[in-house]
Amino acid sequence: MPEAKPAAEKATKGKDDAKPAPEEASPQEAPTEAPKEAPPEEQSPIAEEPTGIFLKKPESVSVENGKDVVIVAKVNGKELPGKPTIKWFKGKWLELGIKSGARFSFKETHDSASNVYNLELHIGKVVLGDRGDYRLEVKAKDTCDSCGFNIDVEAPVQDSAGQTLESFKRLDDGKSEDTGELDFSGLLKKREVVEQEKKKKKDDDDLGIPPEIWELLKGAKKSEYEKIAFQYGITDLRGMLKRLKKAKVEVKKSEAFIKKLDPAYQVDRGNKIKLVVEISDPDLPLKWFKNGQEIKPSSKYVFENVGKKRILTINKCTMADDAAYEVAVADEKCMTEVFVKEPPVLIVTPLEDQQVYVGDRVEMAVEVSEDGAQVKWMKDGVEMTREDSYKARYRFKKDGKRHILIFSEVSLEDRGCYQVMTNGGQCEAELIVEEKQLEVLQDIADLTVKASDQAVFKCEVSDDKVTGKWYKNGIEVRPSKRITISHVGRIHKLVIDDVRPEDEGDYTFVPDGYALSLSAKLNFLEIKVEYVPKQEPPKIHLDCSGKTSENAITVVAGNKLRLDVAITGEPPPLTTWFKGDEVFSATEGRIRIENRVDCSSFVIESAERADEGRYTIKVANPAGEDVASIFLRVVDVPDPPEAVRVTSVGEDWAILVWEPPKYDGGQAVTGYLVERKKKGSHRWMKLNFEVFTETTYECTRMIEGVLYEMRVFAVNAIGVSQPSINTKPFMPIAPTSAPQHLTVEDVTDTTTTLKWRPPNRIGAGGIDGYLVEYCLEDSEEWIPANTELVERCGFTVKNLPTAARIIFRVVGVNIAGRSEPATLAQPVTIQEIVEQPKIRLPRHLRQTYIRRVGEQINLLIPFQGKPRPQVVWTKGGAPVDSSRVNVRTSDIDTVFFVRQAARSDSGEYELNVQIENMKDAATIRIQVVEKAGPPMNVMVKEVWGTNALVEWQPPKDDGNSEVTGYLIQKADKKTMEWFTVYEHNRQTCCTVSDLIMGNEYYFRVFSENICGLSESPGLSKNTAQILKTGINLKPFEYKEHDFRMAPKFLTPLLDRVIVAGYAAALYCAVRGHPKPKVVWMKNKMEIREDPKFVMTNFQGVLTLNIRRPSPFDSGTYSCRAVNELGEALAECKLDVRGEVAAACLSG
Repeated sequence: MPEAKPAAEKATKGKDDAKPAPEEASPQEAPTEAPKEAPPEEQSPIAEEPTGIFLKKPESVSVENGKDVVIVAKVNGKELPGKPTIKWFKGKWLELGIKSGARFSFKETHDSASNVYNLELHIGKVVLGDRGDYRLEVKAKDTCDSCGFNIDVEAPVQDSAGQTLESFKRLDDGKSEDTGELDFSGLLKKREVVEQEKKKKKDDDDLGIPPEIWELLKGAKKSEYEKIAFQYGITDLRGMLKRLKKAKVEVKKSEAFIKKLDPAYQVDRGNKIKLVVEISDPDLPLKWFKNGQEIKPSSKYVFENVGKKRILTINKCTMADDAAYEVAVADEKCMTEVFVKEPPVLIVTPLEDQQVYVGDRVEMAVEVSEDGAQVKWMKDGVEMTREDSYKARYRFKKDGKRHILIFSEVSLEDRGCYQVMTNGGQCEAELIVEEKQLEVLQDIADLTVKASDQAVFKCEVSDDKVTGKWYKNGIEVRPSKRITISHVGRIHKLVIDDVRPEDEGDYTFVPDGYALSLSAKLNFLEIKVEYVPKQEPPKIHLDCSGKTSENAITVVAGNKLRLDVAITGEPPPLTTWFKGDEVFSATEGRIRIENRVDCSSFVIESAERADEGRYTIKVANPAGEDVASIFLRVVDVPDPPEAVRVTSVGEDWAILVWEPPKYDGGQAVTGYLVERKKKGSHRWMKLNFEVFTETTYECTRMIEGVLYEMRVFAVNAIGVSQPSINTKPFMPIAPTSAPQHLTVEDVTDTTTTLKWRPPNRIGAGGIDGYLVEYCLEDSEEWIPANTELVERCGFTVKNLPTAARIIFRVVGVNIAGRSEPATLAQPVTIQEIVEQPKIRLPRHLRQTYIRRVGEQINLLIPFQGKPRPQVVWTKGGAPVDSSRVNVRTSDIDTVFFVRQAARSDSGEYELNVQIENMKDAATIRIQVVEKAGPPMNVMVKEVWGTNALVEWQPPKDDGNSEVTGYLIQKADKKTMEWFTVYEHNRQTCCTVSDLIMGNEYYFRVFSENICGLSESPGLSKNTAQILKTGINLKPFEYKEHDFRMAPKFLTPLLDRVIVAGYAAALYCAVRGHPKPKVVWMKNKMEIREDPKFVMTNFQGVLTLNIRRPSPFDSGTYSCRAVNELGEALAECKLDVRGEVAAACLSG
């Protein structure tokens, strides 16, 4: 049977191959099948030529429900300017990336040899909701391309071809396969059934939409069509609407569901979501399913029943909860899909700038808000991937919320700007890599050594990790029994024991990795003994000798100095050293003298500044004496610079100033190095790599609003000094921008009121306030109007000359200084503007203003007018009583205040506002009210049957307010309990009905006004007596029942056999009235106060408890109950046996 989709065709072929094919087929079968399968092969997407950047486009597939599917595509990397960004979509806009980790997974590989990207989309256990159109989008900078494909999900398909072959068989089963007749009728029946199934499927699957979705569309509202189309990937909305209109099928209402699930839900990871359905019958069984598996109640999944609503609550949603959910009630089902959205990943601890040397280990760490989140590393705008990490010698590390970029040995190529990007933010930092320069702290010196002595070559470099090699006359020196090579810290030594003539030569030390070499010469000294009969005067062998010679030696502070002075003379002379004029003779310690026969050595282990000076050696013997003078100069790194301070700052710059060091170390200061860091950080960043010769430095590229510290190093020929004291923390800030919208609000003869808006840009320095300045029109001198800063955006400038024309301006001031001024475009004439007076009476005062007695009266009435108007309050044409009324008037309003209102304060008040001959007036009506008095002359006018007519007169005092009604109450003369009969009665009479015959009633009436009921009522002067109509009550005669009875045992005592040592109890029940007296007896002897026996009586149930009985307690027990009507007796036998006897008895 031909298939319309390549994927289905392949599936069918696979099934045919799995079954054994018949050895001999009919000759007509092959030509019949060939034409049917040829068209799909020609229409297969594989034969389509690739276009754009796609080498292979995704194919449309058909897959059975519940199986997995893989979509494959290939992209040509040669057509792309960089690494592409891959996105898979369902329909037009639903990105599948948010469903990653549930049933959807993505794979992307890159073949670097062919520069081809292989892309795969994996969908596990497809459901009907996965059916629809899909799209693959590839982006790389300015290049973008996309292609579409379709996934069709259908129920498992039977092998119709197999059915056809099974029907196409011979009738005679007993004969061979070559004999018998073919059963064409069976084949035709099968073909007819297959054709009907194909026709039915074609009708149901019109437009590629499954019948389940059609049923959902038929039962949905028109406003939900687009939402359902989005959920199930339907792109042909116009065709879908035409098909729905053509169907004209009456919507079948669901019998089980009143309200079904929404087509889709979305929730953030970690939150909870509720799925709600409403069913028609609360007694129907209901089940929830997730991806076809039934959900059981747990702390994760909570089931709730609220009336007809059934609620499934999913707590703490994870990516595993991103799935298809289904609810089944009876034979009906409805389904939905839950999308779990990852929350935005925020950066908690950003990257920090680092300054390192070549070969150092570097770790750049960032901390994010989510554990295991995905981050993207960028270097100079180019993404860093794990595929490139093997070439670039870096690696990525994840430690919980921390993401670390590690360089084992950093190189110059690794410097640059590094950036970390998440879906919720980004941060960046700069990595500065410098070449490490090796400094020689102590050079090796030439040696002159006698035979069999030891020769030691020693040097010291700045880096203790540097290794090196020793050479003699260009040939590497190898360690041996006489030659030892050592490296301890920064010191490298070559030691030669038992020096021989062949050891003489040039020795060189070469550090590994540096273009540097240190050389010295070893001289072999032969000792010749000559016997001279005559004496020889002593002589000091120096380059220059004599009292007038000037020998100078320079040594770096901290280095070792050994000055060997050769001496000759016969007999051996006596040697004396002087420092200045003082004799120096110490032979031990840091500074010492070492004397030998022909040499005197002056040794300083670690030179210090105090060692500088003139040293003299004097030798003498009987033949004479000799003197030599040496000036020792100690040079050192300079002291740190002094008075380091920041003099001014800007938006992203600062000026640093310092003083030269007091001591230059004996060498001229060649320049300075400047460093800075953020306050609280421990990483200093070098600002200049070449020495800076001035003492003023401008630091740029700083972040406004961040606290910084700076320090300075001094540099001379010896090295770099210690750092100076850190500057005080400072913040790069800039003045604000100019204030906005400066306008004139009011002008008088001597003042001007200005208002403005805050600056558009304030910056990190904030704003401390505003300064207002003015100058006359013909002057250039700006005069400050306020000595202290104004915080609000408004100010009144006072004491201005009348009729002058003045220009105003406002500047914002913060810690960085003054901003640019905001200046009025035109000068202002200082002259009062006459404005007609007008009272702006509030709306609630335009009608009568009502207050209760004792309350405050506080009226605020605004008005306008310039110059300041005159305000007058009157009552009935006379001024108001100042002892009762307090009036306060300002430039713009007047306040009328009475602390405690009285009835006398009621009336009409007139407010007059006047400026010269211009006037405005307003009338305010005030009414002070209180509760009304009691009604007068309350009388019962008439009584008939169970009714009474009550009349009264209005109260004398109505409380200065209209009486709105009356409240009438009645009370029985016997109880005098009052009950309300009528409320809000408007008339001064009422008829009270339903009174009880034989009772006599009083009535009282309360008056009511706007303040409520009166304090006291008006009580009726007479009563209303409701007479009886001759009905007499005859009491019922009855005879009292006699409940007395003699004692009687309802439950007798029973004979018992018990085991000794175990507590036992005897029970019986007795009834009698009056309550009988109970006596327990053993062997007809009354049991009295024996602690072994406990007797209880609970509502006639009698109990005798025997504690730890023994065989002695055996006997006849009886219980006697006695009252005035008689007595009753109950008896039983108790046998107490030992444990052995009890065991035998049970056996």
